[in-house]
Amino acid sequence: MSTNLQRTACSVTVLALGLGGAATVQAQDMTMEDRMEIAEEIVDEHLQPSTLSREEQLEEMRWFIEATEPYRGMEVEVVSEPITTHQWESEVLADAFSRMTGVELTHDLIGEGDVVESLQTEMQTGRAIYDGYISDADLIGTHVRYDSVYPVEDMMNDNPDLVLPTLDLDDWIGDQFARGPEGKLYLLPDQQFANLYWFRYDWFQREDLREQFQDIYGYELGVPVNWSAYEDIAEFFTEHVGELDGQQVYGHMDYGRRDPSLAWRFHDAWFSMAGAGSKGLPNGDPVDEWGIRINEGNHPVGASVSRGGAANSPAAEYSLQKFIDWLENYAPPEASGMTFSEAGPVPAQGQIAQQIFWYTAFTASMTDPELPVTDDEGNPKWRMAPSPHGPYWEEGMKVGYQDVGSWVFMNHADEEGRNAAFLYAQFVTSKSVDVAKSHEGLTFIRESTIEHESFTERADKLGGLIEFYRSPARNVWTDTGINVPDYPRMTQMWWQNMSDAISGNVTPQEALDNMAEEMDRLMARLERAEVQDRYQVEMNEERSREYWLEQEGAPKPELENEKPQGETRRYEDIIQQWEEAES
Repeated sequence: MSTNLQRTACSVTVLALGLGGAATVQAQDMTMEDRMEIAEEIVDEHLQPSTLSREEQLEEMRWFIEATEPYRGMEVEVVSEPITTHQWESEVLADAFSRMTGVELTHDLIGEGDVVESLQTEMQTGRAIYDGYISDADLIGTHVRYDSVYPVEDMMNDNPDLVLPTLDLDDWIGDQFARGPEGKLYLLPDQQFANLYWFRYDWFQREDLREQFQDIYGYELGVPVNWSAYEDIAEFFTEHVGELDGQQVYGHMDYGRRDPSLAWRFHDAWFSMAGAGSKGLPNGDPVDEWGIRINEGNHPVGASVSRGGAANSPAAEYSLQKFIDWLENYAPPEASGMTFSEAGPVPAQGQIAQQIFWYTAFTASMTDPELPVTDDEGNPKWRMAPSPHGPYWEEGMKVGYQDVGSWVFMNHADEEGRNAAFLYAQFVTSKSVDVAKSHEGLTFIRESTIEHESFTERADKLGGLIEFYRSPARNVWTDTGINVPDYPRMTQMWWQNMSDAISGNVTPQEALDNMAEEMDRLMARLERAEVQDRYQVEMNEERSREYWLEQEGAPKPELENEKPQGETRRYEDIIQQWEEAES
């Protein structure tokens, strides 16, 4: 974090005259020519390819050098979770920015749960810990209600000299997730990835397996459209195939350890995929994927069925039971003891046939030619496709979750440190940087980057990722929205209660009843305390469960048949549909 002492430029030295050079000079003594020499080396070594010409890139670098002049010698600290994209920012871009501008920029990497906890601490205490954060846009409902965040749009309007002339917000593909109900831009997206279905395309193409599946289940082995087909395929590979290429195989992969990351598995659209929420994009109107209902004024009114929510509805209970059943019956035995970070690399090890909920952020780590899931030339033996939906799902609902890691700046932060961090945020998301950064992490934020010819050339090795992001399909994968009034506190309720059900301490219905009650109690406290500045909670009066289940839409009554006929599609047909929609 910045301090007045750290702003004393006379004692600060920076590495100059080349990426590997040993010469140092005092920051205030470097000339523009010195800095532009460093900028040229950065552009040539790290920032190719780009949607800009080299000359245009250097113009952007010149602007950053000039804009950071008031902050030279300052120590500025920002933080993010440690996914591949942010690792590259921390290891390469932060150092490049520091040497080029003279701002001593440190980009820390900590666990996602720790990022949220740090933000929560700042909100509660008003004490600055970091000058800037990269945190999920999932917190947008929290940010618009508490007067803690300095909205990016306000920062840009208040400080036009800090805005990169070529920033081009119209080029962003996920800025809608970073806006409040009134349309104001609160956050600046830095990376974006979706949860899609992942499967072993090579296994699904084997004629012997296709014939065996057809004989047992009566339909073709292919990309599952519904959860019935996913379950059949999971059973098929685990129980009927059992072993391929000399090793045990499994038809499903997930994780179930009692850990904060378990919350993401559920409130990052598991209920929505099952069909628990309402129709409407981006998050279901009026009931979202958390099961929280809002009224016409965007005021949360409850999560439990008794208040019109769906957090403990029949569809939610069905989806939690399926999660438990699949984890126990079709995943590797060790999966139940894994966290998100431990389970993520498992499909790349070659034993998993499919995964219903797989983050495309893992794509970069799936392309190593040495892996058993790629061939000798680095071509993937796997593909990604839309995730299947449960029996309560209806056309017009969101299909899955999309993570939008975004820059957040706090009202109470030191102004100069925040300004310098905002300049760094624009640097790492600029057109000069974005294509190269996207090749590292494959977490796209700009339309121009997705359409860049270098990704056309690389598409065959990325298993459908480029086709997905070039299609309108990406718009029905959305992040957590404005219904959630206090993400940091509510997410804790999810993983703790889900863990109780997964471990068998309580039934799925008991776990959901407990969670819904906890969310309602918190929202009732927020309503009484009047601590939120806008879109405050306005709790519904309780009614009978039967009353709400008889109303149209969510919460939905229990279906007589929760396992309809399995349905699959050919992967090639999905890609063709995406490409036709694109054109």
